[in-house]
Amino acid sequence: MTTDFVKMHGAGNDFIMIDDRALEVPWQDHFRMAAMATRRTGIGCEGIILIQPSARAHFRMRFLNPDGAEVELCGNGARCAAWFAARIGAAGRAMTMETLAGLIDAEVSDNSVKIWMPESCGRRYDLKVDADGRTFEGHAITVGVPHFVVPLDDLAGLEIERFGAALRQHECFAPEGTNVDFVKFSQPNHIHMRTYERGVEAESGACGTGAVASAIVAVERVDFTLPVKVTTSTGFELLVDGDWRTRRCTGLTLTGPVKQVFEGRIDLDTLTIADELK
Repeated sequence: MTTDFVKMHGAGNDFIMIDDRALEVPWQDHFRMAAMATRRTGIGCEGIILIQPSARAHFRMRFLNPDGAEVELCGNGARCAAWFAARIGAAGRAMTMETLAGLIDAEVSDNSVKIWMPESCGRRYDLKVDADGRTFEGHAITVGVPHFVVPLDDLAGLEIERFGAALRQHECFAPEGTNVDFVKFSQPNHIHMRTYERGVEAESGACGTGAVASAIVAVERVDFTLPVKVTTSTGFELLVDGDWRTRRCTGLTLTGPVKQVFEGRIDLDTLTIADELK
């Protein structure tokens, strides 16, 4: 099977975008999707996004991690999905998309997209977690997907692959595991962030839901005020805004840049599936 695709990034998160309104892409073939997402032997990405029909919204965003597994939501992925959907005529510049995390509203500008995030839940503040010989103090929160936000003074010197993997799989976050956001809080209302992403199983270029989770922690625990600017590990900036009522962040939005990198066509039947993916 041959399919057209567009490669995009949202604030450093890179995605394969496919118009699947005809429902022809074999997205349930996790091995085949993982092969497409693999760098060097496939296209390479941090997520595959399919635009599909929806009975509840303008379209459905189906998001697959690089391992081929479907997950509830990706913030920067949803922003790219909105831009791509507007480009292919699946929606106008103001739209609603269906996700496993619920309905997400979005507005598209020329090179920027704003989305309205699902309400956060599952707060577990002030956790102490021992991982790989080190104790980390942080805050667990779910923004569509689970996050563990860990404030640190030194992000540059962090062994993120080592400690991110240990925390992501920790029994404290069983059974589904968690994304891990290492953050440095700067004044005024500015966060620098590095994320070890579940499903990518490595540091990601950015994380939209992680940016929102980190902003919630900053406002509710560190006395930041909205809006909060988040600088990703790739140097892009995201803006988290919303309401601050009854000492809880609500109605949060995520705004940031998106860009089409290139487009092409791939034959899914010729992809090489490495033994370690089988």
